Amino acid sequence: MDSKNTNDWLFEITPKNKFFSLNFKEIWQYRDLLMLFVKRDIITVYKQTVLGPLWYLIQPLFTSITFTIIFNNVAGIKTGLIPPFLFNLAGIMVWNYFTACLNGTSDTFKSNAGIFGKVYFPRIITPLSIVISNLIKFGIQFCIFVVFYIFFFWQGADLSLNVSLLFFPVLIAFMGILGLGLGMMISSMVTKYRDLNNLVGFGVQLLMYISAVMYPMELIKEKLPKFGWIVQYNPLAYVIETSRYMLLNIGSISLLGLLYTAIVTLIVFFGGLLVFNRTEKSFIDTV
Repeated sequence: MDSKNTNDWLFEITPKNKFFSLNFKEIWQYRDLLMLFVKRDIITVYKQTVLGPLWYLIQPLFTSITFTIIFNNVAGIKTGLIPPFLFNLAGIMVWNYFTACLNGTSDTFKSNAGIFGKVYFPRIITPLSIVISNLIKFGIQFCIFVVFYIFFFWQGADLSLNVSLLFFPVLIAFMGILGLGLGMMISSMVTKYRDLNNLVGFGVQLLMYISAVMYPMELIKEKLPKFGWIVQYNPLAYVIETSRYMLLNIGSISLLGLLYTAIVTLIVFFGGLLVFNRTEKSFIDTV
């Protein structure tokens, strides 16, 4: 027997030595596993529930109705010629994609400790699968938005499209990458500090109020000029405001704000990737 052949390794798994290691070739090799995780994330969430996938639609619709009653009818927030329900649905739809990515990826190490400790595969596949599966859920909610858009247009609402709508997928990519980056950071810290799980749920609720989800950005500057900077420095607010402009032709686009959002998104993503790779080496000892 040829001893040289029997001692040769087909694969050698070593710790990542680079700070920002993101091996696309390796991720592609494990694409079947990635798709398996995506399928798992979509099917198992509402498995053994009575309404099943209808929850994808119920949550944004009821939230939009609640926001319309509280913020538009009671608080008197104006949305111009755009129906308040459609205004809120557009913001909630985009916001939900961010929160789903953030909440899903922020528990990666803890919820997958069992499989991570038994078999090797690129760990980044797990949070990536969450971002992709939530993109499919976002697509379903976007279809519902289109249905209501057509309905209100048929009812005579002043709705029109503009050419900037072509760049709408870029905004959604910003939301996904930002949620992924923040989620990887939090997931790495949760391995040592479990309290962060509670803080994430609480913090996301507060973050929604300063992300211009249920009001135009200009309103906070007009009503509370001393606190307007809180929204202005929030990259999520620019994504949601710009999304409404693209979908409903209301408000305006701030190119400087979008540039700021792109820079923050890249910094957060690479920062998240850095701590994720570092935690990947030793998390099994602490989780």
